[in-house]
Amino acid sequence: MKAGIVGLPNVGKSTLFNCLSNAKAQSANFPFCTIEPNLGVVNVPDARLKKLEELVKPERVQTATVEIVDIAGLVKGASKGEGLGNQFLANIRETDALLHVLRCFDNDNIIHVDNSIDPIRDKETIDIELQLKDLETVEKRLEKVKRTAKTGNKEAQAELVVLLKVEETLLKGISVRAIEFTEKEMELVKTMQFITAKPVLYVCNVDEASAVSGNSYVDRVKEAVKDENAEVIVLAVGTEADITELEDYEERQMFLADIGLEEAGVARLVRSAYKLLNLQTYFTAGVKEVRAWTIPIGATGPQAAGVIHTDFEKGFIRVETIAYEDYVAYGSEAKVKEAGKMRVEGKEYVVKDGDVMHFRFNV
Repeated sequence: MKAGIVGLPNVGKSTLFNCLSNAKAQSANFPFCTIEPNLGVVNVPDARLKKLEELVKPERVQTATVEIVDIAGLVKGASKGEGLGNQFLANIRETDALLHVLRCFDNDNIIHVDNSIDPIRDKETIDIELQLKDLETVEKRLEKVKRTAKTGNKEAQAELVVLLKVEETLLKGISVRAIEFTEKEMELVKTMQFITAKPVLYVCNVDEASAVSGNSYVDRVKEAVKDENAEVIVLAVGTEADITELEDYEERQMFLADIGLEEAGVARLVRSAYKLLNLQTYFTAGVKEVRAWTIPIGATGPQAAGVIHTDFEKGFIRVETIAYEDYVAYGSEAKVKEAGKMRVEGKEYVVKDGDVMHFRFNV
């Protein structure tokens, strides 16, 4: 599962990517600095892992991770191939969610492609390009489906209803994610890979003084997206970049305290991206290793086992499960067992976020 960072050129995407992944993607004060997408594997901050480490005292600890892709800046006309648009749009299509970076700060030294600061206009520029690309997808598909639907084909008729609904919405300048679909329609929509159906998190890139409370630009963004069912996060990306340069943990905490933050904004962003991708965590805890594993929300016991190894899923027998809260309350696996709080679950069990699990399998 991948989240793609999108936005206009020069809004802070590559700087944000560098903060998230500590992989030094090129960032510079001119458009199209990023051409090939950069991929970073980012650790998901989780206080529960620290607590399990204290209790178990393992040899090593492994966090959950999420993939973040830095996609080059889109410009007006991208849907028609402007500014390497086709390549960028193809990169976006391969992601599962979007982190849309909006410039919400004034700085005459950093050029803006439209020579003025207006995050709402910038958002609309990107939205329109993505909507036009989806419209192109719909129109190509409609020609074929209309012909098949006329022959009485029930599947084609059902698809036609969905396509017409999507076309009508896109022509109004509204993204596919705003449409309410039935469960059956949603299955169809997923196969069509619409870019504007992807969940989005708006990242308002502000100056240091606005890192805690935001500013008037941020207020305008929140108002503009209030009907989109999308989260807005405020981040001083330049300041976050300075913080990640500090090697010492204590120094980082002092820097954060000075600007009024309890933790780095990128930590909040990663957790939000994780939720946006519909992901959750379960843990394995032993003296060799305490580890957080990433699974989709709704995954069953065997599917969770398969993340460790495909053989675990194939030969799944049962899973011994402890709720994270019980593990912490009793302090060890042995004490949880004594208290009768360990559960044995079968193949139908839907894993809950924070479960501490031990799989039994036979291959």
